[in-house]
Amino acid sequence: MAHTERIGLTLPGGEGIGQQEQLELVRLAERLGYDSVWVGESWGPEVFTTLAWLACNTSRIRLAAGIANVFSRTPGLMAQTVATLDQISGGRVILGLGTSGRALVENWHGVPFQQGTQRLKEYAEIMRLALGGQRVDHQGEVFQLRGFRLNMEPLRPRAPIFFASITPAGLRATAEAADGWLPIWTGPEEITRGMRQIQAAATAAGRTLEGFEVAAEVHGAVSTDPAVRQRAKAQLAHYIGNMGVYYHQHVTRQGFGKEADAIQAAFARREREQAAALVTDEMVDRLLLIGDAAACRARLAQYRQAGVALPLLNLLGGLSKAQVMESLEALAPGRG
Repeated sequence: MAHTERIGLTLPGGEGIGQQEQLELVRLAERLGYDSVWVGESWGPEVFTTLAWLACNTSRIRLAAGIANVFSRTPGLMAQTVATLDQISGGRVILGLGTSGRALVENWHGVPFQQGTQRLKEYAEIMRLALGGQRVDHQGEVFQLRGFRLNMEPLRPRAPIFFASITPAGLRATAEAADGWLPIWTGPEEITRGMRQIQAAATAAGRTLEGFEVAAEVHGAVSTDPAVRQRAKAQLAHYIGNMGVYYHQHVTRQGFGKEADAIQAAFARREREQAAALVTDEMVDRLLLIGDAAACRARLAQYRQAGVALPLLNLLGGLSKAQVMESLEALAPGRG
């Protein structure tokens, strides 16, 4: 498969797609040549149990946490988890890390949401020591560890670590400590700008970006059904209006500040349908992947031209199994 055709899949869930159907889709993605499957985590299924299950039922496709937050597990436990899963899977693990948000971290995990970007950087540094088989001595602002090393031989000395970041501070942390960038709800134009910021921050930190990759979450579906487009608007509105300030600010930076303000205000009034109606077609076309197969493949080409090595197909919630499979097959490497 050509390098420019690499594509990953975010594990679909929701209505009509149970655990066995998920496994069938991942196996289909593997047969179709998808590079990796990315599994998210909020307050539903636990990510690494899911990845271990997939590891035991696949043979080639890479297995990615997309994403695990850096508050609910210590970096030592995360190093143990990644080293174990890497052995089970034969070296197929990718680790996507992020800070998540205050509501989930404090109200679900009961942990203070503090020093997120610093925690993210130190977390990666500690994991690199541990997975490299070294003694972990780390005296940081967030973590103070000393005197331990993994009591096992890691299969690989370095598993790829991607940071999910959309804020300026997050981009700086990504430039300083990550192997790759994992943006979400981000059009190709903003990815180009983001990579300029990452390159500048890496240069300032004395770091080269050799081997650095962008794996961009691209929400959508291969469909011309107006109902699917409306579903896309509702999903984007939910992130902007109901998922904290980060997505509102992120969409504003991409030129949709007026719309983001109106959507946020509608959510504050609990007018979800009105909020979805305020998402414009331009927002959908700039930030998502919606249309027939040819249009979606052309859009993926724009992401690749912007520097995305690995687009990640994140299918809209609420799609039928048939719609999921249609999108998966239409966007597989080498199609079209």
